[in-house]
Amino acid sequence: MNRQNPLRTHKVCSGTFALLALLVCLFALPEAAEAGKTVRLALQWYPQTQFAGYYMAKEKGIYAEHGLDVEILHGDADSNSLQRVASGKADFGTAFLSAALEQRSRDIPLVNIAQIVQRSALMLVVRKDTGIKTIKDLNGARIGTWGNKFQLQPEALFRREHLRVRFVRQSPSLELFMRGGLDATLAMWYNEYHRLVAYGLNPDEMTPFFFSDLDLNQPEDGIYCLAATLESSPQTAAAMVQASVKGWEYAFAHPEETVDTLLDIMKQQKVRANRTHQRWMLARMQDIIAVEGRSRINTRLSPDDFANTWKALLQTEVITTDISYNDFYREPGQ
Repeated sequence: MNRQNPLRTHKVCSGTFALLALLVCLFALPEAAEAGKTVRLALQWYPQTQFAGYYMAKEKGIYAEHGLDVEILHGDADSNSLQRVASGKADFGTAFLSAALEQRSRDIPLVNIAQIVQRSALMLVVRKDTGIKTIKDLNGARIGTWGNKFQLQPEALFRREHLRVRFVRQSPSLELFMRGGLDATLAMWYNEYHRLVAYGLNPDEMTPFFFSDLDLNQPEDGIYCLAATLESSPQTAAAMVQASVKGWEYAFAHPEETVDTLLDIMKQQKVRANRTHQRWMLARMQDIIAVEGRSRINTRLSPDDFANTWKALLQTEVITTDISYNDFYREPGQ
């Protein structure tokens, strides 16, 4: 009778299990770029907890675990993160959806590879003592702004409502608004709104108009790169997204450590910082990133948010070209 050698059978089975285990491990590993891949990430504003996920991904070695050596390019009032990407000075950049669509309409082949912020935090704030109660009351108003790159969303609103306003560049201190030199000011819920409260304005002394409540939910910070960058190195793009998400998850799970880390970075960059304000900012970022208390961060750009933003910009002639969702939003690895 022909019997199998039990030792041989054991070796075959062991080899099979080892191969299966290896395959499982390979599929379980996070997406990784080629080891030590150096990339530059341009942020659109000064260091603060608005960008905590990216800074923590770098500081905690999360980018390195995904094969990335990331250089973070700090932003300021005059730099443009998307222009840095377009010119090749950065490989990836964060930006508002509206700003990216405006750049794409100029034939700059930008693609969204992750929509980190899911709900717009942009708002208009007026003082109640001005008598302004509705958006229509802003006709002829002087509106405080941080510059042209942040005006696309309000321009869409005012054109839609057929209102004439005057945009006035103001400093981050909001002093012009506080002294009554402006009728309204643009503000981010996680930033300037809290500054106004810290300066002594009570919430019941202000009327906020959230753009998300005005059918203009144009979510802010997404991650962008050139289409050529994605196509030439999809693993790098996927690693950037996955590591950045883990950075945000770490930041939300360790808020005090995150605030301490950002305060140190801000001090090094000579950016004025306040612990209470940075705590507020981080908590509000969690509200607009992990919307509705979701435990997992969704990085997919909503087709509805894309369509509504594109239509609003098109109807108000901020952009003049057709843009396809499937060409604009490109999930790495898909």
